Amino acid sequence: MPRVLVPLADGFEEMEGIIIIDVLRRAGAEVVSASLSGDVVTGSRGTRHLADTSLDEALKGEYDMIVLPGGAVGAKNLEHDPRVAKILREMHQKNRYIGAICAAPNVLRNHGVIGEQVDFTLHPDTLGFGQGGSYRASARLVRSGHITTSVGPGSAFEFALDLVEQLFDRATRERVEQPMYLPA
Repeated sequence: MPRVLVPLADGFEEMEGIIIIDVLRRAGAEVVSASLSGDVVTGSRGTRHLADTSLDEALKGEYDMIVLPGGAVGAKNLEHDPRVAKILREMHQKNRYIGAICAAPNVLRNHGVIGEQVDFTLHPDTLGFGQGGSYRASARLVRSGHITTSVGPGSAFEFALDLVEQLFDRATRERVEQPMYLPA
């Protein structure tokens, strides 16, 4: 069973974080949500969430994928956490899957995971928060090698389903997607 780490920082975009965790778990992935503070995480809209564990505890394990939810404040909090920077570098060096949505691709850009030759997308209002990469303005989702980025809350389902397809296969994606009755 693939293992996925989803770090949750105060200010994370609730729709993105919860949809990512939910969809990947429906597919059968072992998803570990990890609080940077080790306590309750407050989302960008003021909702409060309990992560599965603290980031320190989560980092004792190995993962096939790490996925960063967005939210401008949440992404900045992820970016400034040295533990997140370290796990991103390790996952990137091992060519493990890395996903980021909304403002979170800036975390990848600012830590050198998205270099000049890597295509990406993100929430356009946050483009100036990072440096590097080749921005694809009209794309809702971009796969560039083992890195997948997406534009924002409205793309959270397609982003999460694409991650399912990468971790598993097309049939698993379809099995998970069908009962959701998402728009065509």
